[in-house]
Amino acid sequence: MSFINKLLNIIILCAYLNRGFTEGAQERESGKVEYYTIQLSSLSPSSSCVHSSKEYDTKSSLRVVHKHGACSPFRSSESVKLDHADILRRDQARVNSIHSKLTNNLEDQLTQTNNRGIPVKEESKSKDEMGSGSYIATIGIGTPKHNQPLLLDTGSDLTWTKCRQCGRYTSTTCDSKNKLIFNPSSSTSFNIVSSTSPVCSDFRSTDIHRDCSVTRCCYRIDYNDNSSSNGYLAEDKFTIKSADVFTGIFGCSEHDVKINEKTAGVLSLSRHVLSFPSQTANKYNNVFSYCFPSSDRIGYLTFGSTGISKSVKFTPIITLPNMPYLYGLDIVGISVGGTELEIPSTVLNTGAIIDSGTVITRLPPKAYASLRSAFKENMKNYKTTSAVELFDTCYDPKGFDTMSVPKVSFSFGGSTTVELGLNGILYPLNASHVCLAFAGNVNDGDVAIFGSVQQMTLQVVYDRAGGRIGFAQNGCS
Repeated sequence: MSFINKLLNIIILCAYLNRGFTEGAQERESGKVEYYTIQLSSLSPSSSCVHSSKEYDTKSSLRVVHKHGACSPFRSSESVKLDHADILRRDQARVNSIHSKLTNNLEDQLTQTNNRGIPVKEESKSKDEMGSGSYIATIGIGTPKHNQPLLLDTGSDLTWTKCRQCGRYTSTTCDSKNKLIFNPSSSTSFNIVSSTSPVCSDFRSTDIHRDCSVTRCCYRIDYNDNSSSNGYLAEDKFTIKSADVFTGIFGCSEHDVKINEKTAGVLSLSRHVLSFPSQTANKYNNVFSYCFPSSDRIGYLTFGSTGISKSVKFTPIITLPNMPYLYGLDIVGISVGGTELEIPSTVLNTGAIIDSGTVITRLPPKAYASLRSAFKENMKNYKTTSAVELFDTCYDPKGFDTMSVPKVSFSFGGSTTVELGLNGILYPLNASHVCLAFAGNVNDGDVAIFGSVQQMTLQVVYDRAGGRIGFAQNGCS
């Protein structure tokens, strides 16, 4: 071989090696890692509340906490213990309710039992489900303000709170021990909405039954867990911060049956005209955002565009025919460990919604099967264990100090890819059970639901004026 040929081979070899080192360096510099490595001790809920730097960013922000977590106003001094079985059963009831309304086919499902053996009560199929919502924010109502902890719900059309007419002008004695009950008599700015008012006569909702008396605009909401809220529409001052007060319409619930003791009611975040964002659209430019924290931390709900991350990625809001007040999404793909799953587009075209009141994301059966298969392949070094409630893919981590978990990403319409946080992939039930935090729908045609666990630690932005929803990483910190 001539000297020139040898020299050329050396140059080619050097160029090849240099390319390999460059690509490796670029991969390391990009920080693209396809697995999360976690300390298993970190999966246990903490009894101490960790504050976030973002929780009081703006005058239009409310603190958001997990209702069972260390930062909840209802927490005890004991360590946090969640009744996961009850949470998951309530979650399935809410999903059944949503699917019933979206398919508009209640009769076929009246006696159904889902494919995981969870019974569906016959009398509750046409009802809503409030009990599974996880996150609460405290807002002031009245003058002077009375702080009310309300469940955040993008699927509810009406903000309402527990009310009792007592004290002044009535013969009913006030119960000072129950801080969750708002007393209209104590508010100088409180007004009842008349049954003849335009608000009452034009009120339309798939969830709320109008039941107007001669003078008041009354409503009734029945929930899937056999709880209910019955009352009347009222108008009063809402206080987000002392410098941020506005007048809004809400439900004053006089007869609330079996409503969770860890909430005073619901803060509606839907697209309905009476939802909180709709009533404040002019003030906050029809934009709001939130971050749902882990159970030992504090997140936020912010009205307006202040504090929105520069890295937020947007996807169009889709309108669903049978429930136009929900926020629809277009899921076009899912990746596990950096590899896109081979899911036919026909499987995902059933539609999807994002819902703060649903805990666990539901996927079309074939899409879930593909996700589960890829996840199990990446987790084959760990011992599997028995299924629990919704979860059919669980692991026993005993004997390990750390665990490597494949990352999961969702691709939405508009070329938007969202990488889920670790909390959105693994659901820790106890020391011997950590499970894949997804479930499959019962029927192929059921709409997919992007739940609150998968939204955890993301900043989720609802730009209603622009018809889009955005996502950004590390939303709570």
